[in-house]
Amino acid sequence: MLHFQHFKKDISGIQIPDKFTFPFYYEPNLLAKIAAKELQEYLEKQTEFKHDFGIKNSTAKNAIGKMFGVLIVKNTDGALGYLAAFSGKLADESLPNKFVPPIFNMRTQGGFYEQGEKEIERIGEKIQLIKKDKSYLLSNKLLEKHIKYVEEDLSFQRKKMRISKLTRKHQKKEARLKLDDKNFEVFTKKLIQESFNDQFFYRELQEYYDNKIKKIKNGLLVFENNIEEHIYNRKKISKTLQNTLFQKYQFLNQQKEQKGLLDIFDNSSIKPPAGSGDCCAPKLLQYAFQHQLTPVAMAEFWWGISPNSEIRKHENFYPSCQSRCKPILKHMLEGVKMDENLLLKSLSKNLELKIIFEDDDLIIINKPPEFLSVPGKEIKDSVYTRIKQKYPSATGPIIVHRLDMSTSGILVLTKTKQANKILQDQFIKRTVKKRYVALLSGKLTKKNGTIRLPLRLDLNDRPRQLVDFVNGKKAETNWTVIAQNTKQTRIHFYPITGRTHQLRVHAAHKDGLNLPIIGDDLYGTKQDKLYLHADFIEFTHPTSKNKISFTVPSDF
Repeated sequence: MLHFQHFKKDISGIQIPDKFTFPFYYEPNLLAKIAAKELQEYLEKQTEFKHDFGIKNSTAKNAIGKMFGVLIVKNTDGALGYLAAFSGKLADESLPNKFVPPIFNMRTQGGFYEQGEKEIERIGEKIQLIKKDKSYLLSNKLLEKHIKYVEEDLSFQRKKMRISKLTRKHQKKEARLKLDDKNFEVFTKKLIQESFNDQFFYRELQEYYDNKIKKIKNGLLVFENNIEEHIYNRKKISKTLQNTLFQKYQFLNQQKEQKGLLDIFDNSSIKPPAGSGDCCAPKLLQYAFQHQLTPVAMAEFWWGISPNSEIRKHENFYPSCQSRCKPILKHMLEGVKMDENLLLKSLSKNLELKIIFEDDDLIIINKPPEFLSVPGKEIKDSVYTRIKQKYPSATGPIIVHRLDMSTSGILVLTKTKQANKILQDQFIKRTVKKRYVALLSGKLTKKNGTIRLPLRLDLNDRPRQLVDFVNGKKAETNWTVIAQNTKQTRIHFYPITGRTHQLRVHAAHKDGLNLPIIGDDLYGTKQDKLYLHADFIEFTHPTSKNKISFTVPSDF
């Protein structure tokens, strides 16, 4: 079989997992790690395709990293091997034999997609020709010039009318002193008529200009209608092309049931996102089901330079994406026995909430790691639910601020609505002083600094955050190194803002510290826990108005 690859390394002593990898949160199986390592060795030496991953020169303009995946499979003879795939397409658009083919190759020469793209390009060229037409450009320029002249002239006329009004007011005042009642009445009527004349002239002038502008616009209308017609046709062709493409993507499961993209996303409020079906996991499973191969385990890793917005580290393993892959894999893995979804497993049952301070207004706790601040969609156990049970008479929201589920440390809670409001106001105005301690994977060259990277939610892969200088919210973090060696850095973070995953992203992103926090399962490498702890907070007490502070050292 062309794409079935035998292991180079002896795997005879390795136990075969009895359940398939849960693709959205996993620790790679040993077999998957070995297959990934063999694929990485191939990538380092291969000459079959040309793609600049930015490994040797990370500043190359055209360099782009890519996600690769391996699927451990068993053939009909019971032999173990693996399949390999890459997400999207390579720079040279080749399809090397090392990798399974795409589910549908839209780039087939002379195919419907190529023809549709050419038609869209031709319409685009027609639109540009119209926009460059000399008569069209001249009419636009004339319209722009005339509108400007009209605005200036009407403004001048209004100014004249204001001056005339003031003059008439002054004349009327003087006439009252000089003229008798009869002549004053005649003079007043004359002034009123002058006012009517000014207003009539202004309205006539407006109408004259409106007609003139309308005439120029009518000349442009032929061009504008032509452009609009081409734009409408382009959208129509594009939509038809997209829907046809969606129908071409048909996905199998182990029961050989076939489903298209439109059917898979039928229950979703959004249409299939761009690139759906071109990720590693669907490609690998499709090939396995087509060729009677039984999936055993899988893993996906990033190869090359990190993107500008996402956090992707060279050689690190990553889960399948949520928006594109989750609906597809739900169909493809139907009936497949999988590992437990640890994201839905509550680890907090045996954890205790340690109260470090309490009075009539406040409760200060030391939150353990892997404990939700507020209830989630699936996991209900949280700081909020526990405190609400312990203090049923507490009023207001109780929670003042939050810590990520994986982050440990100081969390401030309130017993009254008034106290909550006062403290929340302090957080909003950023008068609360907070400090976190963390362990980073690697060594920093600088001793301190400030990170300013705006953040927003990755709508395609919740709950991950993206760095986005256009649509992101301001996020700022001060930091200071406490201690370090060649492998780790102990650091203090002082967040100025409080965005979701702010410290984790600012630590891991290439334009931040470029060193993930140890144990960060979203932006680094999963370990026993996330080594991030909120160890200090200072704020003004809501009743006494005195400054109070709390320190809880980390256990690492």
